[in-house]
Amino acid sequence: MVPTTPFRPSRHAALARYRLRARRAAEMSDPPGTVPHMGQKALFDREAMADLLARQHGVITRGQARDCALSDQALRCRIRAGGAWQVLLPGVYLTNTGASTTLQQLVAALMYAGPGSAITGPAALALHGIRAPRTRVVDVLIPHERRRRSLAFVRVQRTSRMPGLLLWVGEIGYVPPARAVADAVRSLRNVGEVRAVVADGVQRGRVHVSQLADELARGPVQDSARFRRVLEEVADGIRSPAEGDLRTLIGRERLPDPMYNPRLYAGDCFIAKPDAWWPDAGVAVEIESRQWHLSPTDWERTLARDARMSAHGIIVLHFPPTRLHAEPGLVGAEIRSALEAGRRRGRLDIRALPCR
Repeated sequence: MVPTTPFRPSRHAALARYRLRARRAAEMSDPPGTVPHMGQKALFDREAMADLLARQHGVITRGQARDCALSDQALRCRIRAGGAWQVLLPGVYLTNTGASTTLQQLVAALMYAGPGSAITGPAALALHGIRAPRTRVVDVLIPHERRRRSLAFVRVQRTSRMPGLLLWVGEIGYVPPARAVADAVRSLRNVGEVRAVVADGVQRGRVHVSQLADELARGPVQDSARFRRVLEEVADGIRSPAEGDLRTLIGRERLPDPMYNPRLYAGDCFIAKPDAWWPDAGVAVEIESRQWHLSPTDWERTLARDARMSAHGIIVLHFPPTRLHAEPGLVGAEIRSALEAGRRRGRLDIRALPCR
């Protein structure tokens, strides 16, 4: 048997193959002065992308991915069915396959809306620590001349009054609290929800009544009736939805208007700050919810407050919020009887300062 030897290609054939590979590589490379070819894994800037994703909570745009030298083919591979990424909005991707978080949706909404946009409405209220009705929608303000449509979880609001100053949490820009309140309540159809938003913002000191009044005056008239009504209540001293319900009941029952949340003094000694106060009759009304009395400390504080008022001759009436809705006629009759009794007794020497 004749021994065989391994096949060795000729020197000319090896050189031909080398030249072919070089030509193909040249065809795949970019001309001098251009961005390196996106398909070359060696040029993919992983470090830049990692830094970007850390700042943007794992959200990235198509343009940003390209700036990191990720090729279109590699991007399609990532966002295909079963891929490592997912599409949140057109041209905006989440670099994992799990459910998106609130922060990721805020970042994605701003990326979709474009430069100069800002989070507003309930999402901005949450960032300010103001309670608002739950919603799955992210409201975004954009300049009036820009064309963007609402899509998925993003509700676009075009405006000619873009705020001059935004607040920031990382990459998330959002409007000041007064603008957030105004934009949020215009979309609410229940006056009780409007009261809750406005009262919570004022109570927590996040926004002042004058700032809300300015937003009401400068903003659109459409859908502002409930906001205007509640702002009038707040200006009168209303500081909670239940107090707003009491004000409505007093109007329906044709009772005299009280002072809301005044500070009562006997001389220079502070007594209490009741929800409603009739100075000519010395009658105070307190709206007491179970939530307020969940702890022993709250209950003891209420007892001490009532004791101070009673010690100065004040007639104190207590109503849970549910009675204002369930038994408005009876509540009105009880207040009227207390007012009559207080007037027969005579005016008390108590000084009342308006709510501030």
